[in-house]
Amino acid sequence: MTEKKMLNNNQGDKADELREKFELLNMELSKVIVGQKATIRDLFSCILCGGNALIEGVPGLGKTLLVKSFSQVLDLEYSRIQFTPDLMPIDVLGTNLVNEDDQGNRTFKFYQGPIFGQIILADEINRATPKTQSALLEAMQENKVTIFGNEYQLKQPFVVLATQNPIEMEGTYPLPEAQVDRFFYKLLVEFPSTSELRAILEKTTEDYQPELKKILDGPSILRMRSLIKQVPIASHVRNYAINLMMATHPGHENSKEMVKNYIRYGSSPRGLQTLVLAAKLNALLEGRYHVAIDDIRTVAKPALRHRIILSLKGLSESIGIDDVITNILESMPVGD
Repeated sequence: MTEKKMLNNNQGDKADELREKFELLNMELSKVIVGQKATIRDLFSCILCGGNALIEGVPGLGKTLLVKSFSQVLDLEYSRIQFTPDLMPIDVLGTNLVNEDDQGNRTFKFYQGPIFGQIILADEINRATPKTQSALLEAMQENKVTIFGNEYQLKQPFVVLATQNPIEMEGTYPLPEAQVDRFFYKLLVEFPSTSELRAILEKTTEDYQPELKKILDGPSILRMRSLIKQVPIASHVRNYAINLMMATHPGHENSKEMVKNYIRYGSSPRGLQTLVLAAKLNALLEGRYHVAIDDIRTVAKPALRHRIILSLKGLSESIGIDDVITNILESMPVGD
């Protein structure tokens, strides 16, 4: 029996389609996006796994362009919210307004805010006040919003892709841990290489206006989400994910010296859920039909980096969260 038979024939065909769609999506995005292959793959994972992404990088690296380009290759309703200090929750959610008909009768009518899309770009989310940031909490977690006591379900699939600038501190409001934990991944956009800068110049300073084709629609994404959850995971791989998550906690028996010295709090259970779900999709993208320990290790940094909180000692010594995760992974070989 081949490995593909671990899924039935119909599921195997869907897995092949998933990989084909990812390759097509990469080809389309390469028309406007230079490099950032890892970021594109991780954003694809967030959307297919039903999670939200926090995208961090200095200005000018194309974070907004990347999300906008994603919306163009996905047949989803796109909405952009530019977060500023004076943005109010009603500017995000919507509000009731009084309407008067020809007879003078007045009624309330709800006008939807930009949150009523499917792929939401929350641009510079850390520039809005905590009151406005919290307007996203229910939408991100429950896929619904409550306004004046009325619940409104958001159209599926629904995903929030938020950007933030890590170096600008004046006039910003750091996201609280409860909200950061609701992001499936935290992605770090790296500075381009010299060759990538040349390609960026060619695409942005010359007469180059590509048209992006639609690759995926809402129903297809929902079908693929169902397929991802059906990928089998062996008990020893599941145990590895649990041990990895618990190793981020300084008080746990599996934690190493670096964690005990520099970490205040480890990952929440949402981090474990993210590890397993993202690993299932990674396995499919790699052409496998079961989850391996390497899949868990591959997704560890984007899944955990925003769920681990440094201690005062870690902050004072400028310890990098990714360095901590690397240390944990090196102390937990695949054979364990």
